[in-house]
Amino acid sequence: MKVPHTEEQRAYYIETYGCQMNIAESCVLDASFIDQGFKSAEKPEDADIVIINTCSVRKTAENRIWGRIGFYKHIKQTKDLILVITGCMAERLGSEIIKREPAVDLVVGTNDKTNIMHFLNEDIAASDEYQFASSYYKEGDFSSFVPIMNGCNNYCSYCIVPYVRGREVSRPVDDVLEEIDALSAKGVHEVMFLGQNVNSYAYKETGTPTTVDFPDLLKKIVRRADSIDWLRFMSAHPKDFSQELIELIATEEKICKHVHLPLQSGSSSILYAMNRKYDAETYYDIVERLTALRPDITFTTDIMVGFPGEKEEDVEKTLEMMRRVGYIDAFMYYYNPREGTASTRLPDQISDTVKLERLQRVIDLQKELTLHHKKAAVGKTVRVLCDSISKRNVQEFVGHTEHNERVVFPRLDSISIGDLIDIKICEVIGTTYKGELSCHGKL
Repeated sequence: MKVPHTEEQRAYYIETYGCQMNIAESCVLDASFIDQGFKSAEKPEDADIVIINTCSVRKTAENRIWGRIGFYKHIKQTKDLILVITGCMAERLGSEIIKREPAVDLVVGTNDKTNIMHFLNEDIAASDEYQFASSYYKEGDFSSFVPIMNGCNNYCSYCIVPYVRGREVSRPVDDVLEEIDALSAKGVHEVMFLGQNVNSYAYKETGTPTTVDFPDLLKKIVRRADSIDWLRFMSAHPKDFSQELIELIATEEKICKHVHLPLQSGSSSILYAMNRKYDAETYYDIVERLTALRPDITFTTDIMVGFPGEKEEDVEKTLEMMRRVGYIDAFMYYYNPREGTASTRLPDQISDTVKLERLQRVIDLQKELTLHHKKAAVGKTVRVLCDSISKRNVQEFVGHTEHNERVVFPRLDSISIGDLIDIKICEVIGTTYKGELSCHGKL
């Protein structure tokens, strides 16, 4: 399908759902459309081409996409519009999407997502391998995602990611370092390294027997990241969290003292059924070793309740682990069966009523833990990266800390977006810090 020629500048619109990797890949799509002379539409109704970058982790995510397709089907009744579906849902369902809804013009899987423009112009064939872009930077940003690996070999029994993202593949070391050099030259202050299992990164350099693992890569990056102040990563799998990585996080100041470490369940028997490849005590041992070396480190996590066979005692073990670690925040959800995964065949499936009750208890406890942590920070001075002007109040800036916590503070002429500044925390409103410029000012 060739994009029709027009004398007017054509417009595109991208909707992105799901993980940070999708967000990073949408940045590549943005750049490719702009390079081809397109402009970004402010709203979907103004676009000539719409790309929906989908998520397939939960059924609810796919249901939302079907709703969006219906929305664009209605728009296509009144104007010419090319509708493209890409991402994990596209990979999972393929041509079934067009069969179910002919309003969709093109379906592009995860391996070819960043080549959508070439597919629209019919000058490329589909690839069997995931293609990393040369850069995922969005012009003008002071924070940037840098994907370093894609796919997953773990096959957790509930997870569809290995089926829609494929086997693990690591990005070449030199390509990562070249992007770091470019980001440093552009004045980027913060980089987040991405991968479905980021700390399983392993790249074998051509012509040598050497394999560069994740700690090795971080060491190389630290030496190159001149203007980059904060390095962070997600998602890290507990089974691949080595002592070398723990010591590197603890000693290298550029690496943020904040780790997102997915737990899923505090019950070892449930973790076994999930095929997570670690038990509860192994998980907590990682937390203890990190905390022993860096008492100021903080943790966020993913927690699932309602997995098949989960008993009340398993829920209590999860709640107890939350108290032991003291997570500052968590992504909490209940088990959602995904077609094709092993967990759909397990006995003792749990009703939605029980799932929701258990989830609420987890949410309530996390609210307590988060509030306790935030109240303890009042009166302290923290380093903040200024992100943007507040949408609620144009007289305020919004930023975030090394621990990835949101801070709102007065907008001053001496501060610009992208600055690193010292902010004194004055109060907590909801889950947001409210602060003021400390006497130290800009860094």
